[in-house]
Amino acid sequence: MSKDLEDPRRDFLVRALSLGLFATGQVAGLLQASHARGDVPNVLPEGRSIFKLEGEVTVDGLRANLNTSIGPSSRVTTGPASSIIFVVNQDAFILRGNSELELGSSNNLLIEGMRILSGRILSVFGKREKPHTITTSTATIGIRGTGIYVESDPERSYVCTCYGQTRISANTDPNVSQDITATRHDEPVYILQQAGGSGLIVPGPIINHTDTELALIEELVGRTPPFLDAGGGYTVPRNY
Repeated sequence: MSKDLEDPRRDFLVRALSLGLFATGQVAGLLQASHARGDVPNVLPEGRSIFKLEGEVTVDGLRANLNTSIGPSSRVTTGPASSIIFVVNQDAFILRGNSELELGSSNNLLIEGMRILSGRILSVFGKREKPHTITTSTATIGIRGTGIYVESDPERSYVCTCYGQTRISANTDPNVSQDITATRHDEPVYILQQAGGSGLIVPGPIINHTDTELALIEELVGRTPPFLDAGGGYTVPRNY
């Protein structure tokens, strides 16, 4: 992929950064600060895992910096008012503050599973031959090449399949599941610890993530989100 700043995808991201078209909170400030320093989203150099971080971030128990390596079996945590944007092979992530993430792999090459023990994460994944899973406090999510936003709290989880296919099952009753095929945030849901009047999986709103953030982390692994115009131009980003 060309590094020319006239590339329409990167031009869009630069303009979006300057306008602050991101979710509210620490990540918005982090990304706007990156733009102010002249940092432009692009595929990360070989051997580098972290695009940006701010605040208290640890990887495998050690305080992280831009040179810290994150592998497919790493554990990443963030403190209050902290965040990290990082890449593992062909997968990319924004982990927000007060979050704890465990990655899992049997071959130390591809992420085969993830546990978001608490907190919030936006993820995009490269295509795989086999599906892999994200486990939260209340849900198990089977995914392939997908964009997905997840929040994990003790009593409920939130899942937005931004695009792609997922199968979402309730941990308290795996027989309760829902298959979702999305093109642009079509069917966000809450998965509850205890069933209410509507069951364990209930519809939810679109919250706390943006198309522009998805475009940014896809750019870090050399891809374009499928919700973009067929000719390569960006549709208007939405703020939630």
